Amino acid sequence: MKKQILTTFFASIAMAGTMAQTTSVPRLVVGISIDQLRSDYLNAFMPLYGEGGFKLLLEKGQVYSNVQYQHTPIDRASAIASIVTGTVPYNHGIIAEEWMNRTELHTNYCVDDRDYKGVETSDCSSPKNLLVSTIGDELKAATKGKALVYSVAPYREAAILAAGHAADWAMWIDNQSGKWAGTTYYGPTPSWFRYVNSGLITDKLTSTPWKPLNASTGTYNYYLTTTQKSFSHNFTGDSRFRVFKKSGLVNEEVTKAARYCLVNGNAGLDEVTDFLSICYYAGDFPTDNGSATSTELQDTYKRLDNEIASLLEKIDQLVGLDKTLIFVTSTGYDDVENAGELAKYRIPTGDFNINRCAMLLNMYLCAMYGNERYVESYFGNQLYLNHKLLEKKQLKLAEVQEHCEDFLFQFSGVRDVFTSHRITQGAWTPGISTIRNGFNPKCSGDIIVQVSPGWNLVNEDRSTKKMQRDSFFEFPLIFFGYTIQPQKVATPVTVDCIAPTVAHHIRIRAPNACSSSPLF
Repeated sequence: MKKQILTTFFASIAMAGTMAQTTSVPRLVVGISIDQLRSDYLNAFMPLYGEGGFKLLLEKGQVYSNVQYQHTPIDRASAIASIVTGTVPYNHGIIAEEWMNRTELHTNYCVDDRDYKGVETSDCSSPKNLLVSTIGDELKAATKGKALVYSVAPYREAAILAAGHAADWAMWIDNQSGKWAGTTYYGPTPSWFRYVNSGLITDKLTSTPWKPLNASTGTYNYYLTTTQKSFSHNFTGDSRFRVFKKSGLVNEEVTKAARYCLVNGNAGLDEVTDFLSICYYAGDFPTDNGSATSTELQDTYKRLDNEIASLLEKIDQLVGLDKTLIFVTSTGYDDVENAGELAKYRIPTGDFNINRCAMLLNMYLCAMYGNERYVESYFGNQLYLNHKLLEKKQLKLAEVQEHCEDFLFQFSGVRDVFTSHRITQGAWTPGISTIRNGFNPKCSGDIIVQVSPGWNLVNEDRSTKKMQRDSFFEFPLIFFGYTIQPQKVATPVTVDCIAPTVAHHIRIRAPNACSSSPLF
């Protein structure tokens, strides 16, 4: 009997040891956000890939093929903020890269902050406009500051928003100098950061044009209506660094910087989980006529595949893929289209000018309530009313908005008009829900004009013209590495599930505005 009891006792100890091993946490979490990634392109260019990048992720990862954002409109800033907070702009506050500041009547860039100077840049930045916690913030709090949190991106807003409030460092490529830059908000500059700029991007721009990586990029053709052509792009002029960041070459620089974080920043080297956020680019290359560039796009995906393979190899060497939890997803897709092509084939199109719209609306309100400046400002497709003036005249905001809505419906190219009252107080519909999720009372306008698909939203003050399109573009979500079993999941999911899924795996609280449950 004693022998049986002892046997059971030691078996229990062994089982407990096994359970302790299986319930350990990953040493490193790597979040990869790929700007403009599309599932159809990802799969279409498969013949161009090697074995260690996209193919490895798709074959060995848990792949969700039908992923959606819960808000509209979607841009890089609002998308990345939603990924790391697990909620929508209505809660986290980042409705777009820019919005109108009601108090000062100028646009606010989402990460501008004059209280913190830039490092290797004149831009002053912080995440102060991000109103809730992120994955990295909760990890820092859970480990009492021991976890390391880094963020690397070509773009300032992507780096800072992904880093959150409590990160150790965030870095991006400066638009003016081409150097890797940071902000004093995150404290003293890491000693290893100066080495990141030792191989300056400037050298590449002045000496090497962007050409196809190899012959297969130019001979393979996914597109039915275009002929593949070779290309050569030099980066010159004042905007050369901005253009460089929309080329297939930028991802190599991102990988180099990420490797510096891993090698010199000591991420993933102890039992405390660390977090590294990386942003890549997989979008169209800008051209003078505004058309898509098919050969350049194929080359961008091919180069991106190489960089992901290189990154995974380095992670495996330093930390081990079995000790690293990796997730990969997209910031959504912003279509590049030339309105002239639509007109040629008699497809309905035109220009909706927000400047003229604001002027005519103000004239209409003057006729109703007397000569004043009722439309205080405008930005994008949003109009901002003068609240102080309305209070002075004892006019009800909801009533004025209703008159504005009736007037604006008469404009050509207007599909719908949403007032802040209708968005926050109106009956629930799927369309209203996504617009409400992308709305924030502190920075959104009083009136949102929904321009018809195929029409251009024009702002003459800023010399911008953007084609409106509502087409659905599919993008994936991939979990890979630590304890992840290969699986293909066709069930639709939303990006707000990423943060709680990661939090569950590293056994911390989800970000404080996240109400979604983990995916698995």
